Amino acid sequence: MLISLKEALAYGEENGYGIAAVNTPTFEMLTAAISVAERFDIPMILAHAEVHDPVNSVESIGAAMVALATRSSAKFVVHIDHGENIEFIKRGFEVGFNSAMFDGSRLPYEENVRITKEAVALAKEHGAHIEAELGVMPGREDGKDSSEGVGDRTLYTDPALAADFVEKTGVDALACSFGTVHGLYKAEPKLDYDLIVQLREATGVPIVMHGGSGLSHEEYRECITRGVQKINYYTYADKAALQGSQAFLASNPETYVMAPVTVAAREAVEQDLAQLVTCLYQKA
Repeated sequence: MLISLKEALAYGEENGYGIAAVNTPTFEMLTAAISVAERFDIPMILAHAEVHDPVNSVESIGAAMVALATRSSAKFVVHIDHGENIEFIKRGFEVGFNSAMFDGSRLPYEENVRITKEAVALAKEHGAHIEAELGVMPGREDGKDSSEGVGDRTLYTDPALAADFVEKTGVDALACSFGTVHGLYKAEPKLDYDLIVQLREATGVPIVMHGGSGLSHEEYRECITRGVQKINYYTYADKAALQGSQAFLASNPETYVMAPVTVAAREAVEQDLAQLVTCLYQKA
């Protein structure tokens, strides 16, 4: 069934959980995520990032996301991730998504504020909610990572500016930079936990962690305790799909069709996501 972003985040805050937001650009990842949410009976956010639209368009994979989430026994938000323009967010809402992130983090501050306000107004027309981003996290979610795989403190989110941003835009959640990166970590992450507390107190809205793949159990739990309520996850799940496919092909070199490879990929993603949610949905 579908629930709103606010309902999912409220559930996380009430129970001391971090809500998993899993990017599902392929059908294998989508069905794996739904299977895990149903198995653990937890709310989850199914996300489609604009950079993944060349893999499967929001009109195709998005329609499947909405349909499967609606009929599921588990609770889901269906969310546009890293929408870099209003038109893409509008496409998601027209498909049936009920949440979106506008990412203007690399724009000048006032332009980020202006377009984010447009996104908030559009969301209200569709009964949806908006997440935005302030501060910059290195890397991208399309696997074409040009970063060094380490956080850059000069790009961290400023609490005073974050408070001004939330007041001016009326967003429901804020993605912030405090040490995570998109893609693979190429050095041990150094997260600023005190900054998370400052951001949560300054803004009064749930803090979102992007670049959630690759952290330790302890790091996830510390971030949740400090005020992170939504954790975006993609790279390591997709990496698991690739490794599962490679292992199947190595063990079955005679395979000449794709279908059993997709099963191996889906099962590998299920295993990876099961480990994730066991950590995130743990009582504090």
